[in-house]
Amino acid sequence: MLKEKISVFIDKVKAIEGVSACALVSRDGIIAGKYFDQDLNEPWFGALSATILSSAESVGSIIKLKALESVTIRTQDTQVIVMAAGENFLITAIVRDKTNADKVHTEMHAVAKKIGEVM
Repeated sequence: MLKEKISVFIDKVKAIEGVSACALVSRDGIIAGKYFDQDLNEPWFGALSATILSSAESVGSIIKLKALESVTIRTQDTQVIVMAAGENFLITAIVRDKTNADKVHTEMHAVAKKIGEVM
């Protein structure tokens, strides 16, 4: 049952226009589900995704921000979005090309909210 839920969430994220790869990652960096369009070091990807979000949340706490929901890393033609998905998970997406970042973020947020509700 859990594998099916995870698979549905991965399918929802990868269906977002512009998303070329994505993962559902535990807060301690373990990849629970994934879709990658390239070979990469998956354990490192999961661990670093969790570290990025955790570090950003710590900075937010230091400067007294309310709940931090995501971090975006941007290069010339690619973005990596790391987004909180409840207390136990996060989702990470690699977005290629010049896709509308706000639209991707909004659609990912809807999936992240659902993950937080059911997992």
